[in-house]
Amino acid sequence: MPTPFDLEGRIALVTGGASGIGEATCRALTGAGARVIVCDVDRPRAEAVAAELPGASSLVLDISGEAAVKTAYQGIARLDILVNNAGIGLVGNIEETALADLQRVFRVNVEGLFLMTKYAMPLLLASHGSIVNLGSVGGLVGVKRRFAYCATKGAVVALTRQMAVDYPTHVRVNCICPGTVDSPFVEGYLEKYHKHEKEKVRAELNQRQPIGRLGRPEEIAHLVLYLCSREAEFMQGSVISIDGGWTAA
Repeated sequence: MPTPFDLEGRIALVTGGASGIGEATCRALTGAGARVIVCDVDRPRAEAVAAELPGASSLVLDISGEAAVKTAYQGIARLDILVNNAGIGLVGNIEETALADLQRVFRVNVEGLFLMTKYAMPLLLASHGSIVNLGSVGGLVGVKRRFAYCATKGAVVALTRQMAVDYPTHVRVNCICPGTVDSPFVEGYLEKYHKHEKEKVRAELNQRQPIGRLGRPEEIAHLVLYLCSREAEFMQGSVISIDGGWTAA
């Protein structure tokens, strides 16, 4: 019997791959035999992560810039897996959200995903590859004072389903919607918005998931691994929540 979730010989690109869910995904895919391209704007961290993973390389890239994305793909000869993980957040309701801030979140979370996927498509079509988009529970339900973030993650869900309809037998496209995950993304949020009450807000974030704790990056990463594997070949256009029961409550 073949080894389950074996990615031997496959090449994967993970955006936001230098920390949090992205880093855990790079490690999980490497552990399954893939050669990973750690894509991130943080050069030192991307290079450090890549140096720890057999066969990995780093790609320093702002995914919201079309010219830079096009140039980056010119250096990639083959690709089997694209994980669109990079993203940013913003706190505020519609009245508190400035147009410039809304546009900035869309540039990274939606336009970045669009550019990375658009210019990867020739490679992924050639390999009959797999795309995994990282959405959020914020794309499935409303989250207080997350107007821009919810809007972008709702777009990620819709784009996933649309691409699956356009390429049903060519490229598999699926979406994971995590709840709150214990990661540098959350630490950055706490530092920016709750610097003097971190532990109080951290406890509130833990309790927001009915299971009573934050998710762990490796839990999301192993779901990415499954979706990229041959064992998931019947999954197309799926949107999967992994949120400690948040969307079930």
